[in-house]
Amino acid sequence: MFRWIINTDHSKTTLIIRLMVGAVFLSEGIQKFLLPEKLGAGRFEKIGLPDPEFLGPFVGTFETICGALVLMGLFTRLAAVPLLCIMLVAIFTTKTVILADEGFWAMMHAARTDWCMLLGSVFLLIRGGGWWSGDRKLSRPQDHLTS
Repeated sequence: MFRWIINTDHSKTTLIIRLMVGAVFLSEGIQKFLLPEKLGAGRFEKIGLPDPEFLGPFVGTFETICGALVLMGLFTRLAAVPLLCIMLVAIFTTKTVILADEGFWAMMHAARTDWCMLLGSVFLLIRGGGWWSGDRKLSRPQDHLTS
């Protein structure tokens, strides 16, 4: 199981997806602590999620840690799983309301970042961290000596 978690392809362009996904999640996670009333517990309370005082820091912690892991390309596949869950909940809890109230195109517009983060996380779950990643260093320690 550990080998699958750290296994990765040799693509050098995976770094682009990792930078996008990791930076957004890391930033959003930190902001849940810096601006809890607007982006953390207050936001979760506004959209009707249960126990927002727990859920805000809980989600913020996962976004921060997993975002940092994705940026480093360390345990990328494992880090992508909670990020996928976060995005599915975010889309379901915030975008279905827009779909019902304002229609398909308004929902698609509002969901553009969510959609990118969801698909970027799926990509990383499937492919791993890529050539320039901590996963590659862990799975093939001799490769970095000859590159």
